[in-house]
Amino acid sequence: MPLIAQRLAELGLTLPTPASPVAAYVPYIITGNLVFISGQLPIDNGQLKIKGRLGDDVDLATGQAAAKLCGLNILAQLHKACGGDLDKVERCVKLGGFVSSAADFYDHPKVVNGASELMEQVFGPKGQHARSAVGVANLPLNAAVEVDAIFALKG
Repeated sequence: MPLIAQRLAELGLTLPTPASPVAAYVPYIITGNLVFISGQLPIDNGQLKIKGRLGDDVDLATGQAAAKLCGLNILAQLHKACGGDLDKVERCVKLGGFVSSAADFYDHPKVVNGASELMEQVFGPKGQHARSAVGVANLPLNAAVEVDAIFALKG
């Protein structure tokens, strides 16, 4: 069993079916040895699971769960981009997190940690990355969180 697939199994994680785009874009682009993953929402089994705004109707723990689900969807797109072999990944380069939040909510970095910590759990030290975590007024489909990513591939 490939190393990353084994790690996912040890963590009790199953990758979802990669979500289809909700507008005019592609889920990922490979250029050189980089894979750019389009923003992923907290979708599970084709359903948006966590909606709303942090600081209004979504609490911090739920926001972190939303970011983790976004991270799983990133991994699903990456798995597809790598032809089903996540061992082709050299490292996670960068995550961009967008948090739908009330004007007085300031814990965006803590929310996006849900995705960041997942990358470190799955890839170990190669999962450490640069990152941004930004508060926004709203997101597509009323999602609470959206996360995009850049990965480097081996060779």
